[in-house]
Amino acid sequence: MKVIELEKKVLKRNDEIAEEIRELYKQKGIFTINLVSSPGAGKTSILENICQRLESKVNIGIIVGDVETENDAKRLSKFNVQTVQIITNGACHLDAKMVKNAMEKIDLDKLDILFIENVGNLVCPTNYDLGEEMRIVIVSTTEGDDKPLKYPPMFHSADVAVINKIDLLPNLPSNIDEMKKNLLKIKPGLKILETSAYKGTGIDALCDLLLLKKK
Repeated sequence: MKVIELEKKVLKRNDEIAEEIRELYKQKGIFTINLVSSPGAGKTSILENICQRLESKVNIGIIVGDVETENDAKRLSKFNVQTVQIITNGACHLDAKMVKNAMEKIDLDKLDILFIENVGNLVCPTNYDLGEEMRIVIVSTTEGDDKPLKYPPMFHSADVAVINKIDLLPNLPSNIDEMKKNLLKIKPGLKILETSAYKGTGIDALCDLLLLKKK
């Protein structure tokens, strides 16, 4: 019982901070996206593709969350975007307080879109609101068609699902139609996009969606 009460208090405080920063995003006109996925599904690679296409059109900021290393932030630093790394030192998700602290290192007045690349995990980040306007869950074809059925809360919490690594389909037993069916079983009407971060396929459609929502 004490554990449950503590969790409720933690989530309540997280939600309070999330609302504070959500209001700040709104005041500044910043469109914020929380990117979630399993490790290795392609969050950073997709962000690289997005930055390549949009860095000359909108002002982008990226908060990168990892348990250890600054590898992903270094990969993104080659673009003309503001990038801040959060190292969680073992924590399996980002929370609103971590994001709020990271925001102090970003010039919010020079931002149009803020991406929050969460820690690779389809369980822990589910219940942590980061003040985002959109949650995008990325699932790769290598993970199996039944991934959405194994982690339903995360996929149900998403606004958009991106199926990445479609270039590998000829070499896999995966059935993308079955994966879409399972995604829609968890959340009917979910927006689904297909991408290959390696080849750049489908990234334009994702960028178009982001720019449309930004308006």
